[in-house]
Amino acid sequence: DVVLVQSGGGSAQAGGSLLLSCVVTKDTYGVHNIYPMGWFYEAPGKEREGVAAIDRDGRASYSSVAAGRFTISKDTAGNTLRLQLDNLKPDDTGMYFCAMAATLFCRNGRCYNSRPVDWGQGTQVTVSP
Repeated sequence: DVVLVQSGGGSAQAGGSLLLSCVVTKDTYGVHNIYPMGWFYEAPGKEREGVAAIDRDGRASYSSVAAGRFTISKDTAGNTLRLQLDNLKPDDTGMYFCAMAATLFCRNGRCYNSRPVDWGQGTQVTVSP
């Protein structure tokens, strides 16, 4: 079992910044240093989609929405995942979820993942004009 606990997020004005964090609080089989992790975004009424991923070696990849504005990182112990959101736009409003899966990466502007996915509980981000 994997348990991911998120914190951060909240409200910001357009052009502002927010930081999201995700801590691996339980990892029964010790996969958090093997599997890639990432962040997903879910706008109201729309499907959840990946925005950033980071592999076991720290290589990051991004969706076209996130590239140049969001930065994914992971601490050296691999227990804490972060997503720095800069130059926020009102369209970034929604729920953000951290995730872990056997396969998780972004390429050519889109993110892909295998199933099953372990999810954090979600964090609301609200960006006002």
